[in-house]
Amino acid sequence: MGRPYAVKGRKKKRRLDEAAASDAAPPAEEAEELPPPESGEEKEGEDGAAEGQEEEHATVEGLPVVPRPVDGKRRPGAIFVLERACLEVGKVGKTMQILNSDDHANYLRKQNRNPADYRPDIIHQALLAIFDSPLTKAGRLQAVYVRTEKGVLFEIKPYVRMPRTFKRFCGLMSQLLQKLSITAVGKREKLLNVVKNPVTRYLPVGARKVGLSFSAEKSVNLFDYVAKSSDDEPLVFVVGAMAHGKIDKEYTDDYIQICNYPLSAACCLNRICSALEQKWNIQ
Repeated sequence: MGRPYAVKGRKKKRRLDEAAASDAAPPAEEAEELPPPESGEEKEGEDGAAEGQEEEHATVEGLPVVPRPVDGKRRPGAIFVLERACLEVGKVGKTMQILNSDDHANYLRKQNRNPADYRPDIIHQALLAIFDSPLTKAGRLQAVYVRTEKGVLFEIKPYVRMPRTFKRFCGLMSQLLQKLSITAVGKREKLLNVVKNPVTRYLPVGARKVGLSFSAEKSVNLFDYVAKSSDDEPLVFVVGAMAHGKIDKEYTDDYIQICNYPLSAACCLNRICSALEQKWNIQ
């Protein structure tokens, strides 16, 4: 004969009460050590959203700085002006991106634009050629100025460490053109800054401005040309960073051709840096 139902119910209820009491009564120390769940969850959610947004847009909140060589001597340096850079921001979907011929060809064709004209990789390679050179690492680079096809002029400090990958570079340029400046990591110093035109207002007084183009009538040996220049006269090299066309030579003092063949911007800048390194004995 089975047990009465009331007895079964009392035993089952007693077991449930004991289990609930054991789970709901943790030691006092453990209860005090637990952080408040709401603030933690909100912080994790904010961090996760920030990380996801940073990965999606490849933006750069700050740039690292290259250690500057400590030298009390005042030595001559070089300034580079990169003209007609293909940097244009467009709204693709819900995000603002630097337009390029590989990823946005259909978008550009719909707006009756030629995708071949959108080559931000040219300016990226040109900047890497400058900032990776021994000339820059020796502290002889004074400044770099870039002017876009739309006429936006910005300055890059000589001790910036440029992004190595193209995606991060485009994210950096998109942020620069929207916020107008990029600061150093953990500092307020502006490493990239949009400035007012014309570029000549920022060049040293008495600087020799040299424009380079394949279409120039004057052909020179670049190494001899640089070797004959005076150290008292700052050198400013104006190079085009576009896919096709030539630079504006109105503000240049000399307009030269350094090769019998058309050269890319990166190759041209490599030659200039090598000539300056030979002149100043930078090994």
